[in-house]
Amino acid sequence: MTPHPGGSSGEEVLAALTAEQRGKLMTLARDLTLPGGTRIFEEGENADRFWVIRSGTVALDIHVPGRGRVVLETIGAGSLLGWSWLCPPRQWHLAAETREPVRAWEFDAAAVHELCAEDTALGLSLVTGVAGTIGDRLRATRTRLLDLYGPPGPQGSGVGP
Repeated sequence: MTPHPGGSSGEEVLAALTAEQRGKLMTLARDLTLPGGTRIFEEGENADRFWVIRSGTVALDIHVPGRGRVVLETIGAGSLLGWSWLCPPRQWHLAAETREPVRAWEFDAAAVHELCAEDTALGLSLVTGVAGTIGDRLRATRTRLLDLYGPPGPQGSGVGP
């Protein structure tokens, strides 16, 4: 599966902010490098941070009983990794693993929540951008699940009518 090229990415989320807002948010960023094959988070764990991927790819997967881990989407440079930090219960809905070495900016969710409370315009812009990412991920997940479990379509495409 190739990285998802379209939709709202981390760069687009950052671009939705004014230069001043972006500067405030980036003061909270920590530069992070992860080797390939690193499990970043697991389903159900506490979602206390998020990342903007600068290089490399990350597979988003879910545990399917009887099948093990199933990759729903692979994201790459410029993508926002993690949105579960935004809303209660603040637990990961999926799991994530690096496919190759990844460089990213990591953000502590509590610090970002505080910043958004202090600067509500920044908060609204950030939430709007993250909501776009959520929509993209839900559409990608739906498509992947139809590929895996939908009734066969014409010529056995695996996608229903």
